[in-house]
Order: sequence, then C-alpha cells, then structure tokens
Amino acid sequence: MSRHLPGADRPDGLAGSGRPPARPPRAAVHAASGHRLGAAHPRQEGPADLRLVPPALAAWATAAVTLDVPAGWAVGVVTGALLLAGALLSASPRGRSRAPVAALLLCVAASAASAALHGADLRRGPVPAAARHYATVTAEVEVTGDPRLTRPRVRGDRAVPPTVLIEAEVRRVSGAAGAAGATVTTRTPVLVLVDVGGGDERSATRPASARWLTLLPTTRLRVTARLSPPRERGDRIAAVLRVRAGRRPPEVLAEPSAAQRLAGRLREGLREATEDLPTDARALLPGLVVGDTSRVTPELEEAFKETDLTHTLAVSGANFTIVLALLLGPPGLAQRSERRGLAPRLGLPLRTTALLGGLLASAFVVVCRPDPSVLRAAACGSVALLALATGRRRSLLPALATAVLLLVLYDPWLARSYGFLLSVLATGALLTLAPRWSAALRRRRVPPRLAEALAAAGAAQALCAPVVAVLSARVSLVGVPCNLLAEFAVAPATVLGFAALATAPAAMPLAKSLAWCGGWPAEWIAEIARTGAALPGAGVDWPGSWAGAALLALVTVGVLLAGRRLLRHPWWCGACALLLILVVVQPPPLARLIKGWPPPGWRMVMCDVGQGDALVLAAGEGTGVVVDTGPDPTLVDHCLRALGITRVPLVLLTHFHADHVAGLPGVLRGRTVGAIETTALEEPAEQAEFVRRQARARRIPVRHAATGEQRRSGPLSWQVVWPPPSPPASTAPGTEGGPNDASVTLLVRTAGMRVLLLGDLEPPAQRELASSPAAAALKDVDVLKVAHHGSAHQDFAFLRRIAPRLALISCGEDNTYGHPAPGTVAALRAQGATVLRTDRSGSVAVAGRGRELRVAGD
Repeated sequence: MSRHLPGADRPDGLAGSGRPPARPPRAAVHAASGHRLGAAHPRQEGPADLRLVPPALAAWATAAVTLDVPAGWAVGVVTGALLLAGALLSASPRGRSRAPVAALLLCVAASAASAALHGADLRRGPVPAAARHYATVTAEVEVTGDPRLTRPRVRGDRAVPPTVLIEAEVRRVSGAAGAAGATVTTRTPVLVLVDVGGGDERSATRPASARWLTLLPTTRLRVTARLSPPRERGDRIAAVLRVRAGRRPPEVLAEPSAAQRLAGRLREGLREATEDLPTDARALLPGLVVGDTSRVTPELEEAFKETDLTHTLAVSGANFTIVLALLLGPPGLAQRSERRGLAPRLGLPLRTTALLGGLLASAFVVVCRPDPSVLRAAACGSVALLALATGRRRSLLPALATAVLLLVLYDPWLARSYGFLLSVLATGALLTLAPRWSAALRRRRVPPRLAEALAAAGAAQALCAPVVAVLSARVSLVGVPCNLLAEFAVAPATVLGFAALATAPAAMPLAKSLAWCGGWPAEWIAEIARTGAALPGAGVDWPGSWAGAALLALVTVGVLLAGRRLLRHPWWCGACALLLILVVVQPPPLARLIKGWPPPGWRMVMCDVGQGDALVLAAGEGTGVVVDTGPDPTLVDHCLRALGITRVPLVLLTHFHADHVAGLPGVLRGRTVGAIETTALEEPAEQAEFVRRQARARRIPVRHAATGEQRRSGPLSWQVVWPPPSPPASTAPGTEGGPNDASVTLLVRTAGMRVLLLGDLEPPAQRELASSPAAAALKDVDVLKVAHHGSAHQDFAFLRRIAPRLALISCGEDNTYGHPAPGTVAALRAQGATVLRTDRSGSVAVAGRGRELRVAGD
C-alpha cells in the first residue's frame, strides 16, 4: 500500500494550500523516474554548498605557514583558536549562527597542531645537529618512496654522473654529534643521495645503480653517509645523506612489507610486459598507469612540459576516475541511471557500487604506493566517484573541500606542494567552471561531447596556468588543443595498461598483448607532445614569479571576458583562431618578416646554447652542417628549428667535452643526419660512449676527422687543419691541453668568406698550429670562432697572425668561469676585430659575400 505524497498531483510539487511541502524522499523520486536504479531529479540540483570551503582553505593556509615556526608560536595559534571558538559558541544562546566561524577556528587549531608536530620531526634528534656539522654517521634508514635517478646534466665541460635519490627516514643513528658514540633511536625524514659512479641506467652495462633503484618502500638499510643540511629551507627533510656506494650493493637489514612486495611485483610485471614495445610506448605506458617515469627520456619529458601534458605522466585522480568509469560509466551520464558501466549491467545498487569503488581506491593506493601524491590522487578521484554514484553536482564541492581538509591534516607538507595545488585547482575547475562553460557551448550548437571536452580542458588550463607559469616561467599556447587530442588516447591506454598490470603475474603473454594494444594510444600521446613542442610558437616566456602568476591571471580574465563577446560574432572568432594558428605555427616567410630572423642569405649561425659551443653552416635550403651541439639538447634544437634546418649532412664534434656534445640528441631530433665526425682522442670516455650510443640508436655512421681532409656540401667547403695524425704532446693525460688540444679545427669557405673554427684549442696547440703546413692558409681570415669560449688561455701571437675581421665567442650568461676574459676581448679589438658574444647578443648570424660581412643577433 502506497502513501499519497503532498502535492504529488501537481506538476510543480506544491500543495494546494500554497505552502511548499517537504522534499519527497529520494526513493520516491527514483521510483517516479521509471528507471530500475533511479535517476537524479532536477530539483535535487541547487546552489553550490560552500560551507566547507572556508575551513578547508583556512586549514591549508595555516599548515603552510606554521610548518617551520617555533613551537611556542604554534602552541599560541592552537590555544588562541580554541579559546576563540569556545567563546563564540558560549557567548550567546543563539550560538548556532556563529557555528561556521567556530568550525573554521577549530580547523585552524587542528591544522596548526598537525603542522607543528610534523615540523618538529625536522628539528628534534641528533640528525639535524649532525647535518649542520657535516658529520659522517652510520644510520639505519627506512625507504619511504621510490628511488629515482637524476637526469643527465652538464657542469662546465663535464657531464655530472647520475645519482640515485631515495626518500627515507632515519630510524637509528650512531656517530652523530652529541650521541657520544651511542646508537640513538629517532625518526627523522631525510633524502639519501647515492653516488654510484658513472653510467646510465639505459646503457647496455646496467650500472651499480640498478640494485639501488629496485629498492621498495619500507625496506630497511644500513648506510655510512656524510650528513649535510637541506639545500633550501622549508623542505620536508631534515638532512641530506650522501652515500658513496661505488659499485657496492645496498646493505639490506629488513625486507619490505607484504603489501609493498605485492605492489613491487605488479609494477615489475608491467615493466616486463612493456619491455618489447617501441621506445615511446615503453616509456609512457608505465607512467600513465602507475606514474613510473624512469624510462621517459629528458627530451620526451621536455616535450610534455612544453605542451602542458606532464599531468598524464603523474599518478592523478584522472587515473582513478578512468578505472571507476569502467565500473560506473562515463561521467557524462552521471545524472542519469542509464549508465554504461559494469555496475548497472550487473544490477548492483548505488551503495554496493560505491563500496566496490572504495575497494578499488584502496587497491589503487597499494599498487601506486601510499605516498602523499598517490593519496591526493585517490582523494581527488573519490570526488569523481561521488559524482558518478549520485549525479549531484551540489555534493562535489563539499567533497573536494573535505578531501583537502583531511589530507592537509594528515600530511601538512601537502600545503606547500605545487602538485597538490594544481590537483585541487584542476578538480575545482572541473566542478565549477566546466559545467557552465559546457552548457554555454551547447547553447551555441556545439556538439555535447565536444562541448564537455572543450570546457574541461579550458577550465583546467585557465585555473592552473598561473601556477604552471611560476614553475616553468613559460606559458603554453598549445596546451588546450594538445590536451584535447590526447584525451581520446589517455583512457584506452590507461585501461589497457591496468589490465596488463593485473594479468602480468598470472599470464605474461596476455599481459604483453594488452600492453601492445595500449602502446598504440600511448604512442599517439607521445606524438602529440612532440609535434606540439616542435611548433615554433608552442609557448611564450613568462615571469616565473607570483607577480607573473597574478599578471597571467588578469590576462586570462581579460581573454575570457573578450571571448564571451566574441562568441556572438562567428567571423571574429574565426579571425582570432586564424591569428592564434599563425602565432603558433609561425610559417618561415612570416616569421622572417616579423622577427627578421634568420636574416636572408645567412651563411653561418653561432647558436646561443649557454656555456658551450654549437654552430651551423648553411649548406643549402633547409640543410646545414652542425659543428658541436652545446650542453642542452633543447636549446640547440630550438636554434635549428628557427633556422629551418631539417637535413644535416654532417655533425662534426670537435672534441668530447660535455659542453660540446651533450646536446647531440637535440640535433638528431626529427632530422635526417648523414654522418657524425669526431676527433680521434676519445676522452672523456663516458662522453665518447654517449655519442656512439646516440649514433647506434639511429644507425648513423661515426668516423674520425683526418688532417688535410677536404669536403664539400652544396655551396660549403671545409678543410681539417688540426689535429695532426700523431696526437700532440699537449693532449697527454694530465697536461694543460688534454682533450681541448685534440679539438678538430676547420677552415671553412662559404660565399667567398674564410671562417676558422678553433674548437677549444689551448695555447700549446695554437702555437703548433701556427707552425704547421696549414698555417699559411690561416692568415687574415674573415671570421674566427674564438677558442675555448674566449678564455684567457690564448696564444696572442697566433691571434695577431690570423687577424680576423669578426670574432665570435660562445659563452653562457653569468657563467662562473669568467668567460670571455677581458684580456682576450681587448686583444681582439686592438687588432681591429669586431667581437660578438652570445651571452649578450644571443644567437649570431653572419651573412654577406666575400669581404662584405653582415651580422645580426636574434
């Protein structure tokens, strides 16, 4: 027998007396919907519930401020907040009206207390004091995060060997200051830096770092290390432990927990399943699924940064949401019962479905490791779970605020995490701006699915761009379209990747098949990132400060306001879209017309690659011979793209110092390369091996330059004038010159000009070159590439002999070596030479013919 609901016979739900009745029970509304699982009634939607937002923001701000304040200040904040909250609740019988303020104060007190306790971990115990004295200690540490390898980088002319970074906690320590030789039990967060010697985890030899990189969280180690304070104040570590392990494996005291061993087996199974995939898919699929980016190359990582796709490589709420969509259906159907997921097809009610989603969340945390970023992802993914389960947007903001509040109380260091801030901003954008923008686009006859995708990408970009600008000092102009294009591939790649992860322990052939299928969309995402990053106008430099972020926020608001007006005028929208395309693509004729770079008829360009050398010699339309590649692949790649170079018949590396060869991947990126030519002295050995490894990967022949060799490419010809067949004495190990004096030196002829490229020759080799058979041809050259970045180590008699009209110096701005030396610059100018340097002029182009030289800087 059913009961009659008041006002049920009226379409507006009001009783005949005119008084609004109580809202019907949800069950009745679901029953009235005619669907087996019910549907969200339109009247269930209402104004956003913002009551939990102020307490969450107050707790967030309090944690960020009080993490490193003295204990007395923290106690004062807690006490003051509690007293004020009590006074507000007891001051008036109608204290309910003051309850929101009291709740906010209680959240402030709880956040201050939690932050003070976490901050105290960095100051108590013997480890911080020992770090201030750079003491050497023996410590038992427990691994708390995944070990990772630092990216290759160049310091001066040397490549810095990779270091294994391990987040850990010191549990026992001996030898610390104040411990009097005793072993002290403590619990102090630290960062362990393991120096394992040279090598690269991608090389064929698999260095000693491999054993350290396979350590799982909760593993106990014993290490002997030198302590030092953290580099920046405000870090969540009390000290840095530098371990000089060499090739010694880690000394394990206790194995990881069962949960971590299970997670480790699953992750290793996914790595094995993706082992045979193409390079990009092999690198990206583990990153999309569990955030394992150990195979992602620096070049691919840079492409993802340029296109604002980095979030796809980090474990985020999106990963969790995609898995939940299999259970509950796509988010676009969250307000209707006809969901397409497994749950409604199996007849599961919403509560059981939500419980199953919670179990999935727990498994997600275990597999992806319960560190703060994964917990943040699970919490933000739970917001999507609530949306899919109830279809009530009104519940989402309180859920997000609750997640923020609980996570900040659990781990106050998240309050200072840029990743946490970006995650919350992106989720907030999807809950607040995206639905309104999607509705506005649908009103203008944009297809619903496209409107939802455009609104989501645009809203997330609008709120997150100012923070991204602080981190990268750059604003991407291709972020929204690249995210839109990648969105179609993220879901299938993630789902297939999770399927491979789950099946790998039991059926590796099946897991490899699933991974192969998931590799296709993963490669699509990589191709989008590479293509977007390769566009000349992919991004613009922006002030990397909070003032710059505020400026970008104002610009964004202005663009949005103007965009609302433009939507009423389709022709203006089309014109603005065309203008944006031209800015991003920058067709070469238009770019030359606007920027004047490169100048017409350029013959050679010294690229601005920082503290290093990279030079391009024109050898035809879109063709150039590259001499040295600088220390940074990105910088030399940008230089070649600006010049329109797509074909490189020869890359000549004068010697193997890192500031001349480390940028080689940037030259090889997306270009046809005929050969690589080098000096015969393969020192430093690790950099020579790096060059050969890059060449082998792309099947490019490598040969040694020979003195007297003469070659031609189009209008360009050159002669090798150094080093001699037998290495000069100055190249012996331990001598002044070393590899510098083995630099390949070229005399280039182009358009009637003579150009002398000296590499990094030191004075001994310069003197020998001045007395060599080739010396006569070097007199009165037109252009000189000054040796060794214009250092003071020059043979000035040799400089007077060659008497260049134009001297080019490649050096980094504010470099610590004092390059170029004032004496060298003065000596060149005293001979009547014009001196141009990349640290002041940027890239320098030389054009003209014969004795008529023209120079231009970018």
